[in-house]
Amino acid sequence: MKLLKALIASGLFLVIFALVYFCHIYFFTVDVVFYGALLDAAIAAVMSAAILLVAPWFKSFSGFEKCQLLIIWALLGYAIAISGPTVIDRSLSFYLLEKLQQRGGGIQQNRFAEIFTGEYMREHRLVDIRLTEQLQSGTIEIVNGCVLLTSKGAKLASFGRFFRTYLLPKKRLLMGQYTDQLTDPFRASESAVDYTCSAP
Repeated sequence: MKLLKALIASGLFLVIFALVYFCHIYFFTVDVVFYGALLDAAIAAVMSAAILLVAPWFKSFSGFEKCQLLIIWALLGYAIAISGPTVIDRSLSFYLLEKLQQRGGGIQQNRFAEIFTGEYMREHRLVDIRLTEQLQSGTIEIVNGCVLLTSKGAKLASFGRFFRTYLLPKKRLLMGQYTDQLTDPFRASESAVDYTCSAP
């Protein structure tokens, strides 16, 4: 009986999460899709927990069980936020499929680099989105047109570089060949560039 009640309560959480999410995206501003969806999940979890506390039908749950349900809802909300709206919003793979569909189902393979740099960047305002996300996260700041790494951003960049170098696959399949190229994507970068800047 408790299992059925827990499933019903979790179903209620999912319904509330969906309602909060749709209200948020249609009637309110969203700074970053991922953070917005996480906020919606947190609001839904709190609302569901309130119902759990006051509804007589759920009185059979102990305090510990109610806490467990709240943790499950938080994890479920996080999973939905990151694998739903965030993936659709950011995914180059989804863009590839959508672009193929837009162009009638087929595109010449040797034109994809051109499509990604010429169309994807512009159509999805990719630079603006990523800069906005990093500004909101506090990892960069923009001073007089110069994008600067904050100390928080430097720590995250170092972590990402470490993870990429030591914890990503060394034999990853890329177009029929296994390579470690993406564990060090900068190895072929130009050393002399003219776009760097520093704080005034």
